[in-house]
This record gives sequence, C-alpha cells and structure tokens, in this order.
Amino acid sequence: MELVGDQFSETYMKKLRNFLLSEKKSGKQIFPPGREIFTAFNLVSLERVKAVIIGQDPYHGTGQAHGLSFSVKQGQQIPPSLQNIFKEIEADLGLANLLHSGRGDLSGWADQGVLLMNSVLTVEANLAASHRNRGWEQFTDVVLQRLSNVKKGLVFLLWGSYAQSKESLIDCKKHHVLSAPHPSPLSAHRGFFGCKHFSRTNQCLSEMGYSTIDWSDLR
Repeated sequence: MELVGDQFSETYMKKLRNFLLSEKKSGKQIFPPGREIFTAFNLVSLERVKAVIIGQDPYHGTGQAHGLSFSVKQGQQIPPSLQNIFKEIEADLGLANLLHSGRGDLSGWADQGVLLMNSVLTVEANLAASHRNRGWEQFTDVVLQRLSNVKKGLVFLLWGSYAQSKESLIDCKKHHVLSAPHPSPLSAHRGFFGCKHFSRTNQCLSEMGYSTIDWSDLR
C-alpha cells in the first residue's frame, strides 16, 4: 500500500470507514470480511505489479468474495464469468482441466504480480452494487493513476465497458492496454472468447523483460 498510504487520511476515506462501521453496527453483513478487503494489495505490492485485471464489485454471496477480482475461495462453486475466463485460457494457451479443476482461487496469479483489483472493494450481502459511490472508486482510481505514473510496461486488461472507462487514467504510451467484452455469459460471445488476452499479456511482459504469468496456477 506504499503508493496510496496517504489516501487513508483523506476525508473521503474517513467517510467511507464511518459508513462501513455504521453498516456493520446496524447488523448488515459485509463482504469480503474486513481482514480480506485489501487482499489484492497484500498479495502483490504495487511495486511488484506487472499486470492489472479490473473488476467492478465483489461477489455478494456468502463465502465467495475474498478481496481479489473474479476470484472465489477454495471450495466455492466457480461463478459463470470465471468459468468463461478459464475457457478462454484453455483455448488461448492450449491448457486443459482448468474449468473442471474445481479451483477458483486466483491467489497464484497475484503472487506472480497480477493485481486483481475491483473498483469497489466491499458489498452488502446479497445486494449487488450496494457500496458503489461511497468512496471506493476514488481510492482505486488513485491506485490506477499512480501505477500508471510510476511504472512502465504494465499490462492492463479491461474487460467490459466499466473497466474500459478507466482507460483515461492510464498512460497508453507507457503501458499495454488490452480491451475486450466482459466475460459474463451475457457478453463473452461478443469478443471475450478469442481475445487471447492471456498469451498477449505474456508476450507483452516478455518483450519488456518481465517474467511471464503461469495462468494455470490456481489454488
């Protein structure tokens, strides 16, 4: 959290903290658990980031969200969007058995330098998008801006119109930006399938002298 530690003393973050405390005191269940809200940043320091996958909100079902975009905890059923991600990896890289492995924890990607960041980091149980416009977007926008400013040659994977709206925060002359439709079943057939973002990411990283990502590293 070195690049954005100053944000925690900003007024908007204090308001966000008070909002979350108030929600919990009122008996509402918040996902992910407090200790896992910043998992994406705890697993890969911003200085080690090589690629960024931007999600929108955490999963709002019990036991699913654990602070990494698109990822679910071990033992959870694989959500449809993540199923489609695995299908594309298999087709793109010639891998097998990702989809049927029963594993959906993407911590292995994070350990290799992939920042799996949702734009909004918390959600009320069973109420999608319930914590939007509470301050998280301002925080995660700062993350993207500062990553863009201080790093060079990162790969940003922007899936869907919401993630693509963040492109304005990225210096496309310094970084690689890969865009495709969202992997949701509603849109994956419009161009997510066949985008080859996983092989293209590794090609970009290799050209920059970075080690590539083992996309089969599931936990």
